[in-house]
Amino acid sequence: MTIPTKLLARKVELHNLINKYNYLYYTTDNPEVSDSEYDRLFRELKQLEADHPALLTLDSPTQRVGGQVLDKFDQVTHAMSMLSLDNVFDDNEFLAFDQRVKDWLNTGDVQSYIAEPKLDGLAISLRYEKGLLVQAATRGDGSVGEDVTVNVRTISDIPLTLQGDVIPDVIEIRGEIFMPKAGFEALNQQQILEGKKSFVNPRNAAAGSLRQLDSKITASRPLEMICYGLGEIKGLAEMPETHSAAMAMVADLGCRISPELQAVSGVEACLVYIEQIGERRDNLPYDIDGVVFKVDNLQLQQRLGFVSRAPRWAIAHKFPAQQEITTVEDIEIQVGRTGALTPVARLKPVFVGGVTVSNATLHNQDEIDRKDVRVGDTVIVRRAGDVIPEVVQVVLSKRPEQAEPYRIPAQCPICDSLAERVEGEAVLRCTGGLYCPAQRKEAIKHFASRKAMDVDGLGDKIVEQLVDEGLIGDPADLFALTIAQLAALERMGDKSAENLVTALDAAKQTKFARFIYSLGIRGVGEATARSLAMDFLTLDLLKGADEAALIEIEDVGPVVAHNIVTFFNQDHNQHVVDRLLMAGLTWPLEEKMSADSALSGKIIVLTGTLEQLSRSEAKEKLLALGAKVAGSVSKKTDYVVVGRDAGSKLTKAEILGVTVVDETTLIEWIR
Repeated sequence: MTIPTKLLARKVELHNLINKYNYLYYTTDNPEVSDSEYDRLFRELKQLEADHPALLTLDSPTQRVGGQVLDKFDQVTHAMSMLSLDNVFDDNEFLAFDQRVKDWLNTGDVQSYIAEPKLDGLAISLRYEKGLLVQAATRGDGSVGEDVTVNVRTISDIPLTLQGDVIPDVIEIRGEIFMPKAGFEALNQQQILEGKKSFVNPRNAAAGSLRQLDSKITASRPLEMICYGLGEIKGLAEMPETHSAAMAMVADLGCRISPELQAVSGVEACLVYIEQIGERRDNLPYDIDGVVFKVDNLQLQQRLGFVSRAPRWAIAHKFPAQQEITTVEDIEIQVGRTGALTPVARLKPVFVGGVTVSNATLHNQDEIDRKDVRVGDTVIVRRAGDVIPEVVQVVLSKRPEQAEPYRIPAQCPICDSLAERVEGEAVLRCTGGLYCPAQRKEAIKHFASRKAMDVDGLGDKIVEQLVDEGLIGDPADLFALTIAQLAALERMGDKSAENLVTALDAAKQTKFARFIYSLGIRGVGEATARSLAMDFLTLDLLKGADEAALIEIEDVGPVVAHNIVTFFNQDHNQHVVDRLLMAGLTWPLEEKMSADSALSGKIIVLTGTLEQLSRSEAKEKLLALGAKVAGSVSKKTDYVVVGRDAGSKLTKAEILGVTVVDETTLIEWIR
C-alpha cells in the first residue's frame, strides 16, 4: 500500500521535532517546548504509526527512551534496560489500560496496583555491591546512561552504604533525583543575584545540577532522591513477590521511598487515589506531573512484559499541564491600588493548570529584561494551583524578526502622572496618589483612617460604595457629601448618614501632623509627619522646601525627601490639597519643639492600660515633646511607661535594666 506523500512528510517532520526536543530536554537540560506540547507531538506520531504501520521504522522516537548520552561523562551500559512509561491523560484512558492488562493476562479478576506520585526529575540507577555504592548512572537512552557517581555521592539522602541484616551481593535501586520547590526558588534567586541564567523549572534545575563536571557545584545544590524500582539483583536468598514488598525492602536498606506509596485494588480505588493526589498536588514539597500505577505482582509483571520503550504493566496518568506554550499578543500595564505599575502579557488563550489562561504577569522591568519578553514572542507559560500565571521562558528560535524590546512607560497609563522607581524596589510606581483613579479607594481609606483624619463611621466598605457610585473621586469630595446622598447607600439609614456628616465636619479640625500623614505621601509615616510638622510649622513652608532642606529633618532620607518634593510638584495633588483647605480643614499653628526638651530624642515604650489617656493620645503628646515612641523594648530603650495589666514588655525591661515609670510620671512629663 502506497503511503501518501503528505503523511510521509508529516512523519519526517515529527521525527525531527521530537528528536530536537529530546536533545534539548534530556541532553542540554534546556527545554524549548512545554511537556504537554511534547506529549501531543509524541501521541500524534504513535497514532500515525498505528494507523499506517509502514511508517514505523527502527529510528522512530517511539522506539527509544530518553535522549543522547553526553560525551563529557563515561558511558554505562545498564544491566537491565531503564524503560520509560506510556501515558494516559484521562479516566477513560486509564480504564482502557486496566482492561488491556486483564486482556493480556486473560483474566477478569480485579487487579492490584501500587500507586505513587510521578516525580518530575531525573531518572537514576544506583548500583550497590556488597552494600557499597559503586556506580550511579542516568537513564540515557534506556540502554546506555551517563556515569554520574561522583556527583551522586554528594546528595545527602542517598546512602553510600546500605543498612540492614540482609543485603544482596548486587542490587540496582532506581528512582528519581529531584529538586524540592523551596530549594528551586532559593537557587533561582541566587542565580539572579549572581547575574546568571535562572532555571526554567525544578526538573531542569535538578538535571543541570547533576550533570556538573565539578562535583562541588552539585554538592551545593538542594538535590534529593526518592526510589521507585529495582534493576539487577544478585545474591538475595528470597526475592520479593510483589512490588510493594520490594519497596519495603528498599526502605529497610536505608533508601528513601515515596511517603505517598499506596497499594490500591481495582480501578475505582485508582481513580480515588488520582483525585486525592491531584487535590494535594500544589501543597506537595516537590513537583509532580501525574500518578504512576504498577501491577503489584512481580510474576504478573514478567508475564505482561514490555513493548518497544515501555512496560505493559505500568502507566503514568498525567495531570493537566502546569506549563504550556503560546504567544504574546500584547503587553499592557496595570496600575495597582498602591500605584505599582505591573506589566501583563496578553496571551493567545491557552489551557494550562486546569483553566484557560489569557494573561500572565511579567512582574517588572527587570524581569522583562532578564527574560527578554517581547510582543509576538512564543513563550512557555506556567500556572500551578492558584498561583498567578507567569511567563517562564521565551522560545527564541520562534521570535519574529520585527519584535522589539519592551520598556514600561514613564507615565502612569491611568492618570498620566510621572511613574518612578523607588530606590531599593523593583517596581515603578505612579506618583499621582490622591488623583489617580486606580489608587483613589486606598488613598481615601488612608485619608479617613484613625491615625490620619480619624473620620468616625467612614469604613472601607462605605468608601468603596462612594467611589463605585461616583459620589467621590478624591478625599476633598468627602466634605461635600450630603445626608441624602449617604442615606441612599446600602445599609446606611438617615441616622447613620447624619452621624457621618457630623464626623466629617468634626474631622476638619485636625493637627498639621495628621494632615501631612493623611496625604499618603510614600514613605511618610506618623513619626516622619510629626517631624515635618514640628520643623516646618506651616503647609506653605513644607511645600516650598527642597530636597536638601528636607534631608536635614530627622526621619527623612533622600528617598522620602524626593517623594515629598515630587508629591507637591504634581499639579493634581496640589489641586486636591487646595480643595481640602477650601472645604474648611484647619489646624492650630505648631510650636517648634525645644531642642533642650528633657525627652528630646529619648526612646519610650508604652505598655499596659493607661487610666487618664488613651495609648494614641499618650503617644502623640510624647512625640510633641520630641520623644520617639517604640513598639518593643530593647537595650536602646530609655523608659518604659507601665499601665495596668502590663505584660512581657515590663518583664523584658526589668531583665534589661531599663528605667520603668508609671502613668503619674508620664502626666508630669506632659505637664
